[in-house]
Amino acid sequence: MATNRVPERLRHRLAPVRPRGWSLLLIYATAPANALPRIAGASPEMTLACTAAGGVLAVAGCLVLGLTTRTRQRRPAVAPREGC
Repeated sequence: MATNRVPERLRHRLAPVRPRGWSLLLIYATAPANALPRIAGASPEMTLACTAAGGVLAVAGCLVLGLTTRTRQRRPAVAPREGC
């Protein structure tokens, strides 16, 4: 979705596609930010810092998704094309 590739049947529901893709990437980046320091055996302070960074990533993703949805709702409705 971040590269603007989405199936045509979902395009009308997910527009704008690119910001939604970036928001999902930010949310999914939380998992490696939490898991990698634990797997590497990092100190508890480093693990806590990475967990906080993962939380920041998740909140940023939620904010981007919310802003994208909000701007989408404020746009006027577009009339469907003939033949659709």
